[in-house]
Amino acid sequence: MKARFTSASVFALAASILAVPAFAQETAQPDDAGGIEEIVVTAQKRVENVQDVPIAISAFGGTALKERAVADISALSGIAPNVNLDGGTPFSGSSAVLSATIRGIGSDDFAFNIDPGVGIYLDGVFLARTVGANQDLPDVERIEVLKGPQGTLFGRNTIGGAISIVTHNPGKEFRLTGDLTTGSFDLLRARATLDLPLTDSLAASLTGAVTSRSGFQKRIPYNGSAAEMRAIANSDPFTSFNNADYSTSSRQSADNNLSLRGKLRWDDGGTFRATLSGDYTNQDSSGQNNSLLGVSFPPGPFAPTNPLPGTGINPIDPAGGFLFAGLYNFCIGSTQADIAARGASAICGARGTSVNPGRLLGSLAGVNTDADPTNNRLPWDGRFITGDPDKTYATGPTLNKLRAWGFAGNLEYDLAEGLMVRSITSYRKTDWKAGSDLDGSPLSMLELTFSQNQQQFSQEVQLLGSNLLDGKLNFVAGAYYFKEDGDLHDYVTFDEGLLQVDGPNSFDTKNYAFFGQVDFRVNDWIGVTLGGRYTKETKLFEGGQQDLNGGNYKLFGCANAAGTIFPFGDFPLAPPQAAGGPPCFAALSYPDPTNPVRVYVPGVNRKTFSNFAPKIGVQLHPNDDVMVYGSYSEGYKTGGWTTRLTNPQGNVAPDFDEEIAETFEVGVKSTWLDRRLQVNVAAFSTNYKNVQLNQQVGTSPTIDNAGTARIKGVELEAIVAPVKGLTINASVGYLDAYFTALSASVLRPDVAGPIPGLREGAVVGGQLPKTAKWSTNLAPRYELGLGNGGSMVFLADWTHKSAVWNDVARYLPLRRQPIDIVNASLTYREPGGKWDLTVGGTNLTDERYLVSAGANDAAGVYFGSYNRPREWYARVGFKF
Repeated sequence: MKARFTSASVFALAASILAVPAFAQETAQPDDAGGIEEIVVTAQKRVENVQDVPIAISAFGGTALKERAVADISALSGIAPNVNLDGGTPFSGSSAVLSATIRGIGSDDFAFNIDPGVGIYLDGVFLARTVGANQDLPDVERIEVLKGPQGTLFGRNTIGGAISIVTHNPGKEFRLTGDLTTGSFDLLRARATLDLPLTDSLAASLTGAVTSRSGFQKRIPYNGSAAEMRAIANSDPFTSFNNADYSTSSRQSADNNLSLRGKLRWDDGGTFRATLSGDYTNQDSSGQNNSLLGVSFPPGPFAPTNPLPGTGINPIDPAGGFLFAGLYNFCIGSTQADIAARGASAICGARGTSVNPGRLLGSLAGVNTDADPTNNRLPWDGRFITGDPDKTYATGPTLNKLRAWGFAGNLEYDLAEGLMVRSITSYRKTDWKAGSDLDGSPLSMLELTFSQNQQQFSQEVQLLGSNLLDGKLNFVAGAYYFKEDGDLHDYVTFDEGLLQVDGPNSFDTKNYAFFGQVDFRVNDWIGVTLGGRYTKETKLFEGGQQDLNGGNYKLFGCANAAGTIFPFGDFPLAPPQAAGGPPCFAALSYPDPTNPVRVYVPGVNRKTFSNFAPKIGVQLHPNDDVMVYGSYSEGYKTGGWTTRLTNPQGNVAPDFDEEIAETFEVGVKSTWLDRRLQVNVAAFSTNYKNVQLNQQVGTSPTIDNAGTARIKGVELEAIVAPVKGLTINASVGYLDAYFTALSASVLRPDVAGPIPGLREGAVVGGQLPKTAKWSTNLAPRYELGLGNGGSMVFLADWTHKSAVWNDVARYLPLRRQPIDIVNASLTYREPGGKWDLTVGGTNLTDERYLVSAGANDAAGVYFGSYNRPREWYARVGFKF
């Protein structure tokens, strides 16, 4: 071993002391001698000790995940610095959707037109959709969280990083392991994995898991006056409107999940190995919890003569025009004469159109001002805000129905010593329906349902060289092909049907890439890395968005009060254009002559993207236990088209450009004191171009390029094992992620401009969404040997994160305040290792915060989903 340097030792010891208020990179456990256990990863497509990989990686073993009650991917958010993983996105209605952001780069949406910014890989297979990416973890061997652009080796949409899930491979001996868990909210979880050797060379494994749990958020009836209850009864039920599904429930955030995974592995010790796998997931439960955070009913052309009182958000319309919340209150609260005087008889009249006569509903006009009190309706105001994250007055749809399955084949063949070819072939399919009542009231002010069907095929071939030229050379070269197609159908009801969005969309994507990376150890001191990936992708998209209420026709005098549209000829009411001008259809820029209520451009849109993403790195090895590295890498994510639009688009299909991230990183990985201390530090700077973010434009949550950003940060991760049985995992992350320029679309006042008391607005220098400046974790683990040969394991962890903006416009009610989460558990392991018993609690201080949140000024609704409350659990594990 080469000489150690005293200065480096002093630095590492000081760093470990600074890391004490933090948490673990690898959540490693002590080995039998009391040192830190080595963790093996495959971040560079070959098996390596994580300390030898010049990439910032947080790696978690299966045992550590189970001890910490980590049941899905989102639970890793608290134990990896500068990482934000949320189960659910705004208005997705499902915690099966993963919102992943690493070092400020990611995606917080589920729509088919939006690709994730963090790649999720299951046994080397890329999961293209965020829907279903929040994977259940019944048989995981380890999870690797790779930070920063991973475009060279992982490729598609890993601009922020990659999360690689490695599941258990069949063993060559019979084994049955599993656990049974009960806990809060009637939790019942059962998991088991069976290893079954079939011959000396062939083995199989089968894993099954079921979870059942009641929802923690209760839907309670609104308890109002007799007049209010009559008014609620007059509201149209959500079943009156088009939806993907009409399922509902008295509780939200429930679980009813089943997952299966099977593997068959051939390995006779020769040159050929093969692993065939298949998995199936079925979820059928209520949707994600949702709380009404605030309301608005802006004044404008359709404000009631006597504005209604409210207890919600400041009612300001920055664009000076009407919005649907104000329109609804105007229609029900104004006289017929006032409605007619403002030309609103049609828009306040029957809801629906002659295009969809099966859903034609009654008039809202003047129902609260006529002489009949029995037809009154409740206005939209703050009376439906419960202020309790565990209670809601919602009565609309709530569902999460996901069926996902796939097959994969992993073939390996040794061409020569140190030279191997690998093939990974995969097919996957998802079918999903979800729904949410975002207004949290008995009214249909903002209710959404979705259906999505998706399938993907991928083929990857790798040529790997390991330990060539006396161990100096490692390389990987390969080719990748990916194809995906599917459809997403949106159904959204605004303000009792004044806007009825029906949006069928179809997608088709093809991608191919060639990649390679060479790692060469020049001498004992110096190593270099050179890599790159060329990608070409073609996308096809057709949008069918339509408004089944024909609102624009009614607003501009192109329909009668019964909802009949006259887009091609004479009109009973004056159209907006001068006499003799074009008909309403053309004047209002409707694009499809065959469907007068369609707002999106008909026909298939096509885009082609190409990119070369390089990587350059240098590693210095002052001794066998210390590595200093520096690297430059690029990440890339393709562009696409904006959907969810509710105004006619003429002949333009709105699109957005590709993202690019250029990252410089330097780091140190070190192990000291006979593997009793491990300290890793990484510092990075990223230039982030064409940032793709969700922006609320009127009624529509659209995707556009928000601008450019600079992201700078530091991560320090340490593990110390001072005495046998005790391990302290610690980390701290600092992230300064801010806009350096904003696009014209974001700077529009009606999109993300400031509104006093409501939102700060997007500004240059403002913090990127979903990024905490500080993330700190501390997790001590102590295993005490007992006189009978058994042991007790004491485990605790504390997570702190500073405040996070949930949206680009920086709405104050949607902001996630600083959080401190404490979990703890106690495990008894019997002497023979056949079973163990764990009791524990999560979120012991009952800290509540907004996981995801959204604002829709047009609907007058500000909404969000909260984290789970304090919960207990008891688990029995077994192994035979």
